[in-house]
Amino acid sequence: MTEYDVIIVGAGAAGLTAAIYACRKKLKTLVISADIGGQTNLTSHIENYPGVGAMPGPTLMQKFKENAESFGAEIRMGKVAKVDKEGSTYRVNIAENGELTCRALILCHGKVHKELGIPGESKFLGRGVSTCATCDAPLFRNKTAAVVGGGNSAVEATLELAAIAKKVYLLHRRDEFRADEISVQKMKDHANIELLRSHIPLEIKGEKLVKSVVVKNLKTNETTELPIDGLFVEIGYVVENDMVKHLVKLTPQGEIIIDDRNRTSDPGIFAAGDVTTVPYKQTVISAGEGAIAALEAYRHLSGGKGSTLDWTK
Repeated sequence: MTEYDVIIVGAGAAGLTAAIYACRKKLKTLVISADIGGQTNLTSHIENYPGVGAMPGPTLMQKFKENAESFGAEIRMGKVAKVDKEGSTYRVNIAENGELTCRALILCHGKVHKELGIPGESKFLGRGVSTCATCDAPLFRNKTAAVVGGGNSAVEATLELAAIAKKVYLLHRRDEFRADEISVQKMKDHANIELLRSHIPLEIKGEKLVKSVVVKNLKTNETTELPIDGLFVEIGYVVENDMVKHLVKLTPQGEIIIDDRNRTSDPGIFAAGDVTTVPYKQTVISAGEGAIAALEAYRHLSGGKGSTLDWTK
């Protein structure tokens, strides 16, 4: 059985950056992930990652991958089914592909947005359908967009879009919003926002890009086709942490609780990116968190000898 110094679960911005930093510390490093790129892959045009210019999300993540591999990171495709601990060794079980061991574990497997489960959603993901208003709202300047959801994230996305878009629809299956009242009131004051309460999306239509969404009024059963340029899905996340819930502390929502050095409640397990309690789920933030997690993992493996101070008195 091959033993690694560090196994990193997830190959998004956090995981691949952690791999770069771990390898630069000469740690034998393996990245296990079901995909390469994570949530950043869903962004068709990312322009807020410093220093690289605007590009598709998958292109940026390919650069991350190549950078990690250039330093010696091994990347294996797969899904971690469970992690167990024996003494100071972690046994990482990969679904249908055996078991590996390591001395430190970095969890970077992110969150997965809940899906609407309607025709056209997966087809147009990244081509008009988005799960990140902060990432993609600037693409809809002077255009028409729709947001689905009723919580704070949906209302905030609607407000962000309303500042630049020509028209914004907010579709919510209930009459009342779960979002903070002050945010709801701000939304009601915008002339270019139309609230469609008791409405649900049935189908997203288009050719190469989104052109319209078919919605249903739950009170009248009437269906309407709204011409739009984009649709933002803001109905929450699914966090898959069952594999480690017996080893680390989680929030009631399932996020991994970390401290300011990305340490979990288990001294040999670190976490970074969207899977943690860190706010603002952005590529640049996940990358920074991944770097911290890897440096702390190195410090742990070296017996705490690595200094965390970057200056001297």
